[in-house]
Amino acid sequence: MKVRDGHTIRNRAAHIAVGVDLDGVKHVVGIWVQAAEGAKFWAGVCAELRNRGVRDVLIVCCDGLTGFPEAIEATWPQSTVQTCTVHLIRAAMRFVPYQDRKKVAAALRPIYTAPTVEAAETELLAFAESDLGRKYPATVSTWENAWERFIPFLAFPPELRKIIYTTNAIESLNFQLRKIIKNRGHFPNDDAAIKLLWLAIRDIEDKRARQRAKEKGLPAADRRAPAKLVEGAAVQGWRAALGALTLTYPDRLQPYLI
Repeated sequence: MKVRDGHTIRNRAAHIAVGVDLDGVKHVVGIWVQAAEGAKFWAGVCAELRNRGVRDVLIVCCDGLTGFPEAIEATWPQSTVQTCTVHLIRAAMRFVPYQDRKKVAAALRPIYTAPTVEAAETELLAFAESDLGRKYPATVSTWENAWERFIPFLAFPPELRKIIYTTNAIESLNFQLRKIIKNRGHFPNDDAAIKLLWLAIRDIEDKRARQRAKEKGLPAADRRAPAKLVEGAAVQGWRAALGALTLTYPDRLQPYLI
């Protein structure tokens, strides 16, 4: 977004965090506008969330933001920081021309669907030694560089993998917000930009709620109204995922489930 900074109009990024509570309900937990990312900025974001009452975070799924994983681990030392698998795949495919993309995508699939870390390492090595791997060494390098932030994903059962596999939920929200701000000029300050984004989220959810209300009572096959976008939406398959989380983090979850 373009935001006025003194007598200059500068490009700034709006960062949005979405959290899932113990009931499996999604919430937009914050919007931050910043000209540049960095460890100091992300440390401030995490500190704000903690000061607002976020006492523990089990898993954080994010893409490669400089300084963000370190800020999370400093704020909540027991948290697992997981690279978004879809972002990793996209980053790896960046070096592959169109005619080979389907082949490379198929060859990469055994890596992120592997049952264990050892099996994933074997699949990555097999890809690296294949004709496609030798043809696109930058793709192999992308996986190798992100490996330590990717492998926590492989320690979880399928019920949890479905939830932390991607940050697509927040990307859907970002897509809707971009449509709202693309034709605007600049904002007078950061607070004005944050206020507009939050009001836009509320407006999107209100419109969807009104559409659902109009179709109330109709058979499911006849309903066309969209579901909740993010705020207040429920995670599909949450009961199974919560069971898996409870087994994975028994000491941290049991006090809140009694």
